[in-house]
Amino acid sequence: MIAVYPVILTCTHDDKDTYLIEIPDLNGMTEGHGLADAIHMARDYIGCYCYDKENADIPASSSINDIDVSKGMFYEDGVSDITLVDVDIDSYRKKMENRSVRRNVSIPFWLNEAAEEHHINVSKVLQEALKQKLNMA
Repeated sequence: MIAVYPVILTCTHDDKDTYLIEIPDLNGMTEGHGLADAIHMARDYIGCYCYDKENADIPASSSINDIDVSKGMFYEDGVSDITLVDVDIDSYRKKMENRSVRRNVSIPFWLNEAAEEHHINVSKVLQEALKQKLNMA
């Protein structure tokens, strides 16, 4: 399920390039540093909000045309704009599902011996390497 919500972004023009973020349909607020981080934080807020709700219980979004930016919580704090932010709720749930699955992998004997000698957790190293390879770190 893809959820799309209007989000009010207010740029404060401070030295950290702070954006104050309001998600009116969810009564949510967060912040980001730079526009890309602001969108990421809004997406994360929406994903967290919807994470444990049944799809039928996820609030419907307003039309972007029904949101009055001048009535936003942070309107006086900078320059405000409105945009739409989408989240694939099913993908977000899978990403947040942190249960482990058993995987059988083969490595050279000598490498296994060296890992054991140095008390290296091979499962942890594999997870870290996969996250890095998939740009998820």
